Amino acid sequence: MNSQITAIGVYAPDQVITNDWFADKIETNNEWIISRTGIKQRRFAAADEYTSDMCIKAAKKLQAENPGTSFDDVDFIIVGTTSADQVMPNMASQIQNALNIQNTGCLDIMAACAGFVYGIILAKGLIAAGTHKKVLVFGAETLSKFTDFTDRTSCILFGDGAGVALVEAAEKSKIFSTINGTDGSHGKDLYLSQHASVVNGEEIVPNGKIHQNGKVVFKWAIQTITNKVGELLSKNAITLDDLDWIILHSANLRIIEAVAQELNVSMDKMLTSIELYGNTSSASIPLAWDLAAKSGKIKPGNKMLLLGFGGGLTYAGVIIEV
Repeated sequence: MNSQITAIGVYAPDQVITNDWFADKIETNNEWIISRTGIKQRRFAAADEYTSDMCIKAAKKLQAENPGTSFDDVDFIIVGTTSADQVMPNMASQIQNALNIQNTGCLDIMAACAGFVYGIILAKGLIAAGTHKKVLVFGAETLSKFTDFTDRTSCILFGDGAGVALVEAAEKSKIFSTINGTDGSHGKDLYLSQHASVVNGEEIVPNGKIHQNGKVVFKWAIQTITNKVGELLSKNAITLDDLDWIILHSANLRIIEAVAQELNVSMDKMLTSIELYGNTSSASIPLAWDLAAKSGKIKPGNKMLLLGFGGGLTYAGVIIEV
């Protein structure tokens, strides 16, 4: 059975954090942050606002902006997040309860910044198997609650936000062949600690905060994503010219620029959310999609390549038609 993404919705918290906000806390300034990351601002969740709250608000935005959309027959909910309110109950269960969706499976996946695309891949598989027909896929993070604000190399990056896609059965396939993979040897280079104080037998800082080896991740991302874009195009027998848009995870604008240069693609074809929202991990791709859609860039029938990458180090990619 074929599938397509029929609608998306996003939510970002009200609290806007400019680069100047960091100047009183660490040695940095607006120009330094923009020059190295492209980030101009990001959003932080309120003290009493969590990942499940943002998912629910994103879902309600989807309905408000797509009149007549019903969630009554949604039969699976997938949430990609690394910053859940709790380990148990999962975010999907809390969304199910808040939206009063009956008879639906609920699953959280932890694939860091690749979580949203992994969710699309799983939804495509559920529908192809004939076991499900309508799936809500979320990518959402409250990274500000897990950020070490004494670490000047990473704290400037992260922001909060949520996105959701409605994936439905369709006569014509509009979610094409996918790729995914992991290089677990880099586990220590990007982690959020919980119970264990080791990753791959190596000691980490078990303080419940995000830690990143920026130089290693930056290099891995450029090399890996450049290669995987080519692999995904080949798998679908299409060329870069056939694509209308490319949405990579907005980890750092300099990564996206480097990949565009390696691919010999204009930055005009790369849709991003990093400038206004920072690195929102699994939420960055739907946020970029929404920004482009609301500006009139994305048109019906456009082909888009989505590729997320992050902690693991893991990646997932898919080409879709809207």
